[in-house]
Amino acid sequence: MKFVRAAFYQKFTRKAGQGLALAVALSLPLNSVIANESLLPTLGGVGGGLISEQQEAEIGRQVMRSLRVSAEQIRDPLVTDYMNSIVYRLVPFVPLQDKRLSLVVIDSPALNAFAVPGNIIGVNAGLFLNAATEQQFASVIAHELAHLSQRHFARRMEQQETSAPLTLAGMIAGIILSAVTQSDVGIAAIAGTQAMAVQNMLQYSRSNEQEADRVGIDVLANAGMDPRGMPEMFEVMMRQNRLQGNRLPEYLSTHPLTQSRVSDSRSRAEQYPEGGVTDALEYHLVRARLQVRYAKSPGDAVDLFEGYLANDSANWEEAAHYGLAVAYLAADRPQDARKKLEALLARQPGRITYVVTLAEALHTLKQTEEARALLQNAVQRNPGNAPIITMLADVERSAGNAQQSAEYLKTLTREYPHREDLWLQLAEAEGQARNIVGVHRARAEYDLLMGDLESAQRQLREAQEKTPPEAPLRQIITERLSQVSDALARRR
Repeated sequence: MKFVRAAFYQKFTRKAGQGLALAVALSLPLNSVIANESLLPTLGGVGGGLISEQQEAEIGRQVMRSLRVSAEQIRDPLVTDYMNSIVYRLVPFVPLQDKRLSLVVIDSPALNAFAVPGNIIGVNAGLFLNAATEQQFASVIAHELAHLSQRHFARRMEQQETSAPLTLAGMIAGIILSAVTQSDVGIAAIAGTQAMAVQNMLQYSRSNEQEADRVGIDVLANAGMDPRGMPEMFEVMMRQNRLQGNRLPEYLSTHPLTQSRVSDSRSRAEQYPEGGVTDALEYHLVRARLQVRYAKSPGDAVDLFEGYLANDSANWEEAAHYGLAVAYLAADRPQDARKKLEALLARQPGRITYVVTLAEALHTLKQTEEARALLQNAVQRNPGNAPIITMLADVERSAGNAQQSAEYLKTLTREYPHREDLWLQLAEAEGQARNIVGVHRARAEYDLLMGDLESAQRQLREAQEKTPPEAPLRQIITERLSQVSDALARRR
């Protein structure tokens, strides 16, 4: 069986990706960037199966590259930091051989989540809005991790081997479109007879879903979370399904939900001891941030949280106060936000979310020295914390200290080399600092993540030409240029 390779895939996803909105917080190692550029793997059996784990990883790299190219991303470090923390709380209890994950948060208020070969876990930001508790939210993550651990995608492909042939390019395009659009839109974009095959591939069977439920419930319990969050979340989905009538929520289009599944998950969850599990405040703080983001207007967000507090209807009063502060910032009322955040910090000194958001308010008020001092004290207590360092880089860049901003961004790119937005910010900071070699190097890394090897090669050649032959940096640049040139030669 022959498969369409990278050229068609790139052309297809460039066209299909227009208008898609998503947010990504990822964890691909830097040495995988060059590997992204190899031809898409064929699905020949390695080790007896239709698709090997190595081939799954390659699919994942291609999907991640397409997601970077196709859509804009949320860059809220507080949201992505929380997402990382909850996933890596669960991962030790997931039967995955490779526990390195790429995490995707899609910029959509709809309820959706997905797992993609290559250890990619994705959720819509709308999952935060629909999951009233951290336990409910974590249950969806645990379910998706279970799909990965049980290799349901590969098993699904093996079941489809004798049916209509499926091009790998079409399959990956279908994954992306299903992840970031309504499923019927994704399928309509896939040409000809491939559409039904892709839909069948993306839709998990009922047995797959039940297996993922059971594995996910065990993961939740072993991680010290409440397995009852899963049947609770299913009830939320069922209610949304009833409200939407004939139009299925995105999640249910690929994760069929039946009453028997709900009952089975509830029965299994009830086998674990009840009580003793409480939500972390941080979940509700992040949820409040996203409620502000998806409010119809900043004024509506202010009204929402003021109403919660006035009517004593907030389940998490602390989070409601914080949500009001974020709403004040969105409504261009930074002084009100500052007062609210200072009161919150007085009650919980050192909470990173409050510190970063207060620094944002001070930054908006042009009170640079106060913002810098607040953040520098915080980073001394929390070395390497991404939200704090990100805010410090913003403060220094706005204050005209481009070189210091670049140093902070270099710290972040070392920790998160997969984040193309950080490389782009670093290139801008290096340009403001008049470090032209630094600009070319950062742009090269950005281009690699975006899949443009030719541009990356040009950037590195420029950097090489502008670096003295005797400088140690010249050798580093030369080695990187050699890696890129080798990858280009293989692709051609």
